[in-house]
Amino acid sequence: MSLDIKKNHSLKAHNTFAIESVADTFVTINSEEDFVEATSQFGDAPFVVLGGGSNLLFDQDRIHHPVFWINTKGIQKLQEDDNTVVVRAMAGENWHDFVLWCLQQGYGGLENLSLIPGSVGAAPVQNIGAYGVEVRDMIDQVEVFDLHDKTVRNFSANDCEFAYRDSIFKRSQHRRWIILSVSFRLTRHKHQLKLDYGAIQQTLQEAGLENPAIQDVSNAVIKIRQEKLPDPKVIPNAGSFFKNPIIGAETFRQLKEKYPDIPYFELPDNRVKIPAGWLIDQCGWKGKNQGDSAVHENHALVLVNHGHANGDEILALANSIKESVMHRFELSLAFEVNLGSEAVFSKD
Repeated sequence: MSLDIKKNHSLKAHNTFAIESVADTFVTINSEEDFVEATSQFGDAPFVVLGGGSNLLFDQDRIHHPVFWINTKGIQKLQEDDNTVVVRAMAGENWHDFVLWCLQQGYGGLENLSLIPGSVGAAPVQNIGAYGVEVRDMIDQVEVFDLHDKTVRNFSANDCEFAYRDSIFKRSQHRRWIILSVSFRLTRHKHQLKLDYGAIQQTLQEAGLENPAIQDVSNAVIKIRQEKLPDPKVIPNAGSFFKNPIIGAETFRQLKEKYPDIPYFELPDNRVKIPAGWLIDQCGWKGKNQGDSAVHENHALVLVNHGHANGDEILALANSIKESVMHRFELSLAFEVNLGSEAVFSKD
């Protein structure tokens, strides 16, 4: 068995921002055996793990660490009972294609997460979520490769320490585990539809669907996302660039007094989530350009590349937005997108 290794390989096609960055060494991982061989061949040197590149900003023109592109494929049913099924998908599977496969089998739970770009392996890292659903609610186990002792182990959902757009895998001090596959526990018959978030209910009503099926919910989500968000294949972007800030009730009360029209979502533990897109829009950023980097004209949460922006230029725009939101609202925006310079894995 020999690894597929390329030198001086362009990463433009491997990130949805279409940033031109070059990898000194690019290794395609088509199987778990490939990964074990790659980590052995390159010794203990740090490396970068790349999946679908949908939540990543290459902020360097050149990547000197080896880049391991996870391209593992495969979906299998592990077990089922009267109303649930556990399905395992390899990390390199396209996320949306996997959701559609589940829907075709009649498996429910992931329909609200339709059309999210990226790979299955990236889903737990970000704890991806949309329209009132987070992927952690369906995850049964995450299979990982431990760089410390070169073994494979399984994490339960609790082990993953999921939080809002966060998990143990996203934190730099824990970049010792590489996700190999993810198992999901889904429903077979008695599906628990989540319809009360965003425009799903309205979209279903407009389609005349009073008793929607899981496929109907997926279609509604796809329609909403296509109308609301730019297609990365047409206008390169990484989706939502910032997380929605979560604040305490007292801080929110003070904001509400100053900005009566501020939108919000109440959370448990006396906390409130504020839409970052609204904050950015109020600061006048929607549709604004800085060279070829820009804020999308229809969605202030999405930064786009209009052709030739590099990672530094998009990062500079993002930081300018953060500064203006802090200045006006005294709220700190955190990046949802990962920076390539920080996505380095090591056994140490």
